[in-house]
Amino acid sequence: MTPPHEPEEEVYRPRLIRSYTITAGRTATKVELAMEATLRLQPGVEAPVLSYPAAQVLEVCDRRSVAEVSALTKMPIGVTRVLLGDLIEQGLIRIQATITDNTSTDERLELIERTLRGLRNY
Repeated sequence: MTPPHEPEEEVYRPRLIRSYTITAGRTATKVELAMEATLRLQPGVEAPVLSYPAAQVLEVCDRRSVAEVSALTKMPIGVTRVLLGDLIEQGLIRIQATITDNTSTDERLELIERTLRGLRNY
């Protein structure tokens, strides 16, 4: 009697390309990016020819955090930050504003209202 067929688990496969080759050896970016920073595509901006990893990041980044983009593309967070920094500098994406210590009451209310609208549309 043969055992029942079990679905294969996703097996970790190492990258064929080292992370530092994707970023040309860069480990930092000019743009400050927190792991929880939410990203938005810039509407109406045409993307130039991008490397495959940069195109992957651009494809999944809209309305997601830096950490989510890293997980979805299966790239290390440092590589993801460098590629996102490049895309921000090129004007293809932007960091969505969040609350800081200097945020006014009106800005806080506007963020709460945007969040509620997003939850209702979800």
